Amino acid sequence: MQHINLGDLRVSRIGLGAMGMSHGYTDSGTDEAESVRTLHRALELGVTLIDTAEIYGPYVNEELVGRALKGHRDEVVLATKFGLVSHGGAGAWTLDSSPDNIRSAVEGSLRRLGTDHIDLYYQHRVDPNTPIEETAGAVGELIGEGKVRAFGLSEAGPDTIRRAHAVQPVSAVQSEYSLWTRGLEERVLPVLRELNIGLVPFSPLGHGFLTGTIRSTDEFKEGDFRYGNPRFSGENFQRNLRIADEVQAVAEQAGATPAQVAIAWLLAKGDDIAPIPGTKRVARVEENTAAESLRLTDEQIDRLSSLPPAAGETHPEGARQMLER
Repeated sequence: MQHINLGDLRVSRIGLGAMGMSHGYTDSGTDEAESVRTLHRALELGVTLIDTAEIYGPYVNEELVGRALKGHRDEVVLATKFGLVSHGGAGAWTLDSSPDNIRSAVEGSLRRLGTDHIDLYYQHRVDPNTPIEETAGAVGELIGEGKVRAFGLSEAGPDTIRRAHAVQPVSAVQSEYSLWTRGLEERVLPVLRELNIGLVPFSPLGHGFLTGTIRSTDEFKEGDFRYGNPRFSGENFQRNLRIADEVQAVAEQAGATPAQVAIAWLLAKGDDIAPIPGTKRVARVEENTAAESLRLTDEQIDRLSSLPPAAGETHPEGARQMLER
């Protein structure tokens, strides 16, 4: 496994997103033992970047990761997120990146993760009610106290990134980025490279769509992120199957799986990119990490890059309003 830098953090080229082990999908939270085995197998394969958040569950995903990493803490760069739980009474799915709320959030995350420090602490979504300078300053204080090593942002736009970075250096920005979600290439990615900030793409497999295994949405239950999602609905879904078919065709040519091709395409975009494909299964983490050794040809990269944009928005309207893209 190769490694890259996210600011001063040295991380594996491919990380692991733990969200789906507890949250977001139809069968999330149904097999904790397999999730723990998946985390341990990831470590064996050289994965060092492990990603979670207090909102996943809420809380239970951090607890799961904390239990799984007991005795392995020094082997990982542990990332979690604040800002989608208001600890002053409003509760989960409430934007709150005020300094007082960050103080409450970090103590809970440290306790659940069973650690005395968080390596990479992201603002989960930009809070329009709190100046980003105040949020960055609060995380900077935690860094000074040794409770946090590095500051990150998630789904932040160029102006927010610049303003935050001016107060407290931002090590990484986490955003959805894949063959079917490429909006950050024009506005965000140039700013990250100007400021030497790493990019951590989440959902690099399009919530499973780019693996080619999803040919129907019938199995999605209410509560699954994909249930009623614009890209997984009606005519949009049928049009988007053509993208999956093209990825499959390149995979057959490359002697790889569609998932590996989708991840390898991201890795080819630069050595400042560390995707975090999420899974709760050992077989999938083995498949995904093997993408690190796949080298696509220039022709294959161009073919993939020329695919049409996915039909439909990435999120329903309410969730989309929290994104800066």
